[in-house]
Formats: sequence, structure tokens, C-alpha cells
Amino acid sequence: MPRFDVMKHMLKSNLALLTSRMTKGEEFAHVSVTRCSSEKILLSAKTSNNSFHFPLYLYPNEEKVGLFTENKPDGTNGNRQPNISSSFTEVVGARINMTFVSDGRGDGLATFGPEDVFHYMYAVFHSPAYRSRYAEFLKIDFPRLPLTSDAGLFRSLCDPGRELAALHLMEKHPAPATGFPITGDATVEAVRYTEPGQGSASGRVWINKAQYFEGVPPDVWTFHVGGYQVCQKWLKDRKGRLLSYDDVTHYQRICAALGETIRLMAEIDRTIDAHGGWPLK
Repeated sequence: MPRFDVMKHMLKSNLALLTSRMTKGEEFAHVSVTRCSSEKILLSAKTSNNSFHFPLYLYPNEEKVGLFTENKPDGTNGNRQPNISSSFTEVVGARINMTFVSDGRGDGLATFGPEDVFHYMYAVFHSPAYRSRYAEFLKIDFPRLPLTSDAGLFRSLCDPGRELAALHLMEKHPAPATGFPITGDATVEAVRYTEPGQGSASGRVWINKAQYFEGVPPDVWTFHVGGYQVCQKWLKDRKGRLLSYDDVTHYQRICAALGETIRLMAEIDRTIDAHGGWPLK
């Protein structure tokens, strides 16, 4: 069913959080980001963990919008408003002693903006310790956002949150460490994984009997976003197809992005520990 009242805000420059209301039958990994409209099984097809779409900005109904509406040039955002309650920003501002600005990012010292809130939230929701500590609560409701009164911690979490969002939007491309060394027609036939030491020094993702992606660590291969094992699903969805050069490059970028995600998630936990650990203060 269409949800134009929500998705119309994604027809212009925007950012949206995607998450679920429960993690029935799955561990919580149900956090993603988009600049586009989305559909409800984005994060899980096997269970009832539907994806909910939360735009960061709301645009006024001053003009007709539709499928072919063009974005306004950068810097002219059409009087958009942050989709964040004023009572929430007042609480955050009072805690970290900063003033809220209604668009973009603040300077990190005296001001903070909607995108700072988004990136702080995105970092916290990707903390392995957060997911473990609040696992039972994450099974029954939307993820709750712990707030901090430590301005240094807030700033320190905004940075990896922003990096994670850029990775997941595929707007940032770490240098690929995954090779595709064997020539052939690159037809995806049967996807399987062999761990390091099983015929090679690094993990391999096979797409047929002869061809494989080389240098995929086990933690990258098993990494989940929502209910999906990303490295496996992307290839299985292309079974019977010939991978083009662009397809091979894109898969290598996916593997690199997941490897960097794993590194940043560990960095987020170290940052929180360095500021007193859980619960946040």
C-alpha cells in the first residue's frame, strides 16, 4: 500500500532512518539509512519485522509534488523542518549545553543540528554493546535512544555515525580488499563460502565451480543487516545472471563497506567505554 504522506518527503533532498518495531525471531541488526523511498520488507522478509521509515526532514505542502518532482539546488531546501520534536531538542541541548539549529549540522561546540542527532543515533544503534545490553527491549518495541550529558561523547559519536551512514548509502567507498582473480563468464550458479585455510589463506565466496571473490573474511561474509546476510543475499538474488564488470566492482565495494562497518562498530564501543561506558551519562 502506498504511503505518500511519508514518502513524498523523500522526493527532495533528505535522509531517513529505517528500523523495526520488534526483532521477533532475529537478533537486532535492523537499522539502515536511505535517501529514497522504501518498502516494508526491506529489513526482513522471513518474520514480521517490518521496516519503518523515518524521514529526517519534512517538506511543506506549498507546491505540487509527484514522481517527477525535481530536487531544488543545494542550499535551497524549501523551508523544510526537522522531523524532531522541539521538546526532544531542548532536552538534548540542555544536556550537552548546545543550541539547536534547524537544518544541517552544527559546529559541534556551541550548536548541533538535525543531522548531528541522526548521526549520533545511527552510531548508538550500531553499538554492539547497546544491541547486547538492550536485546530484550529491542524484541518488543522501537529502539530507544539513550542520551548523554557528555558533549565530548556526543561529538565523538557523530563522526562514526556519519561515516557509517555514508558507507551504507554507498556514498563512501573504502579501498576494496576483495579480488576476483579467475577469468570466465561470471555466471552466478551456486553461492557458497570457504573459510580461510580451506584451500586458501583468505575466505572465498564462490559463484560457480571455477570463479570466486577472494579475500572475504568470515565476519564480513556473515554480517547481517536486518534479517539478511548481505554478501550471500546480493549474489543469490542474481542467480542465473552474468555479473558485469560494474557488478563485480559493486560487490567488492559492498565487502569493503561491511569490513569498515565492523571496524566502526568496534570503535563506537571503545569510544563509549572511554567516556564511562554504559549506561550513558
